[in-house]
Amino acid sequence: MGTLNVRTDEAMETALEKLTEGTGRTRSDAVRYALLRAYKELLLEQAAADADRLAADADDQAEMLAIQRFMGVA
Repeated sequence: MGTLNVRTDEAMETALEKLTEGTGRTRSDAVRYALLRAYKELLLEQAAADADRLAADADDQAEMLAIQRFMGVA
């Protein structure tokens, strides 16, 4: 496992306090949690952008319709 040193400002210290206060999480746990949440949000944003792009792609729409027809659901 790697080590990361992070400089924090007052807002970050407040956030860390709230993420650890009464939760049993350490500061390191809170940072790991926040990083994973941010990464999950990024993946969801990318998936939404991909879905929008594919919804506007006529070739992809035609392929999905062909698959649905092949499966007997369209």
